[in-house]
Amino acid sequence: MKYQELKSENERIELTNLGRIKKSVIAWAMIFVCFSITASATDYVVDKGVSTVKWEAKKVTGKHNGTIAIANGTLSANKATITSGTFVIDMKKIIDLDLTDSGYNKKLVGHLSSDDFFAVDKFPESTLVIKNVTLVSGSDYKVSGDLTIKGVTNPFEFNAKVTQNGDKLNAEGIMTINRAKFGVKYGSSSFFQGLGDKVIYDDFTLAFNIVALKK
Repeated sequence: MKYQELKSENERIELTNLGRIKKSVIAWAMIFVCFSITASATDYVVDKGVSTVKWEAKKVTGKHNGTIAIANGTLSANKATITSGTFVIDMKKIIDLDLTDSGYNKKLVGHLSSDDFFAVDKFPESTLVIKNVTLVSGSDYKVSGDLTIKGVTNPFEFNAKVTQNGDKLNAEGIMTINRAKFGVKYGSSSFFQGLGDKVIYDDFTLAFNIVALKK
């Protein structure tokens, strides 16, 4: 083999080896970063005593609002960045706040709890499982996961503002939920025609303020 050909072959081998080393270094770096993120994640438990979930539902002729209780919840976070989480809502603890007449209030809550709406005897819990959280800017994040209501699970996305203060994590925002996607049909124009002013809009909101404490 001529000198020039030998030199070229050696250079090719050297470049190939350098490429392999580079790929190896990148792979190990990615593994290290992933391990570091996982290793530094902190577990939190939702403080049910101070956390709140407020609901609001609208119809053609007005609206109603109230609260619903959190049964339990856990979060994992790397500083203020949530990496995973699970929330369980106690569907048997729906409270209406706008009706001052006790009879009408009880009637509304009973109707919401019935098979017409959330069938709480059959489905006493709703759940949200957080699968991915992406930073938008500052303390604003886009959260995605699976939401289960009345035994039906759908992918779900919402925005949240997340802050950390010592051993406390706070998340707040508003979730807009289309009840029709979960088979809640009563008064819905998505399922029934000619309802007129009896229509109850499919979208309802949950305004949440979650406080979670480090385990």
